[in-house]
Amino acid sequence: MRAQLFVALGAVFLLAAPVAEAQLFSDSGARSQITSLKQESERQFDTLNKAQLELLTQLMGLREEISRLNGEIETLRYENEQLRRRQQDLYLDLDSRLSRFEGASSVGQSGMATTSSADPAAENRAYENALNQFRASKYREAAAAFTAFIETYPDSDMAPNAQFWLGNAWYAQNRCKEAMEAQFVLLQEWPDSTRAPDAMLVIANCQRDMKNRAAEQRTLQEIVAKYPGSTVADEAKRRLGAR
Repeated sequence: MRAQLFVALGAVFLLAAPVAEAQLFSDSGARSQITSLKQESERQFDTLNKAQLELLTQLMGLREEISRLNGEIETLRYENEQLRRRQQDLYLDLDSRLSRFEGASSVGQSGMATTSSADPAAENRAYENALNQFRASKYREAAAAFTAFIETYPDSDMAPNAQFWLGNAWYAQNRCKEAMEAQFVLLQEWPDSTRAPDAMLVIANCQRDMKNRAAEQRTLQEIVAKYPGSTVADEAKRRLGAR
């Protein structure tokens, strides 16, 4: 009886051994797969982190570059504005001297038909008033004053200058369409005026501001061809050479 029991127990152990071995192998394979998946996940995570870090570095570099370019643009704008103001100051000083000279000349020659105005002093005051409005940066008022002057004294020796400053008053208000129209009137009505090359430069400035690069280049080339040796032609050459 006891011998039979031992035989039965031995048979049970023999039958259970393969099952236990299979279970042990199954657990070991699962752990191995889990470990592999974990390692793959960590590898992908590290790769993603590196890609994100590289992208962040590139974005920071782009921001720094944009900031630098914005700084350069602001500097160029400031320098351009300062140059424009210096040119205007020179023009204003010249106009003031010219108007005083013409006013004195008209008074000294009151018996001669040297001016279209019946009152040379009033004509001179009207021009100076418009010029002072521009000098004070009251560009809207200056545009109205120069328009009134041209309408009142169309044959005045200062009419071409008034037309030029009318265009500049519009330009100072960022109204390029009106500025160009005013300067084209100057070029048509007074083509031999000393203000003609300056008027063309204002037109080129408007074309630049309006992003019409081809038209700007043609105007600059025309300035160089028509007025060689002038300071305006030198400026036009500089801008053409900078392209």
